[in-house]
Amino acid sequence: MAGLGLDGRVVVIAGAGPALGAVLARQFADEAARVVLVARNAERLKAMAAEIDGAVAIPADITDEASLASLATQVQERFGRVDAVVNNAFTYPSMQRLVKTDPAHILQSVDLMALGALRTVLAFREALAAAEGGGAVVNVNSMVIRHSDLRYGGYKAGKTAQLALAQSLATELGPEGIRINSVVPGWIWGDTLKAYFEYRASTKGVTVEEDYADAAKNSDLRRLPTEDEVASAVLFLASPRASGITGQTLDVNCGEFHV
Repeated sequence: MAGLGLDGRVVVIAGAGPALGAVLARQFADEAARVVLVARNAERLKAMAAEIDGAVAIPADITDEASLASLATQVQERFGRVDAVVNNAFTYPSMQRLVKTDPAHILQSVDLMALGALRTVLAFREALAAAEGGGAVVNVNSMVIRHSDLRYGGYKAGKTAQLALAQSLATELGPEGIRINSVVPGWIWGDTLKAYFEYRASTKGVTVEEDYADAAKNSDLRRLPTEDEVASAVLFLASPRASGITGQTLDVNCGEFHV
């Protein structure tokens, strides 16, 4: 992914947890971007930042406007600019049908993933509008918007709302030079998913390899996208190479869904 033009640019990653969040941070750092890691867990953020060249950890809660305002002020004071924001925060699905899901869980999903992304964009709106060549926002969405699996109704509500807000914001903030796009991954193969598949395989009485093959059988490539592959799509949309792209969704699912 060399040559994306991210050298020296300031990238804020909201939801910089383990797995994809850490991979995103490393890839941006490898492109010589200055990375701001944002999440609620201060200790985990500090440990992650220590392992990534040039990364800075600033704990914040994207469901709290005062916390986000403080975050934006700290980033501006430290760097004087923001070129890209990546919204990667998510809440785990209830894994229950909607008729069995506590509405409070659905509200939590919408508040964190949809309204949280909206709050974060608005907190950095002025800085993004001032970015050289225009600022970029990339939301990490999910393939749940492409299907109606009975276990993911609440999660789908949050991610679908996030996509709707992203598309509307792209129209509203486009005149300010701010681009807003979404990456829509399928299963993301990495250590976190491997652990889940080990659990799933044990409950099914199959091997992890058999469970993986079953999960990947409907994709054109007969495999699942990796964390690096999903992160690479995010980096592209956050970079000047995608300067003419806004209001779009980029599916990274190895061909499981065609849009």
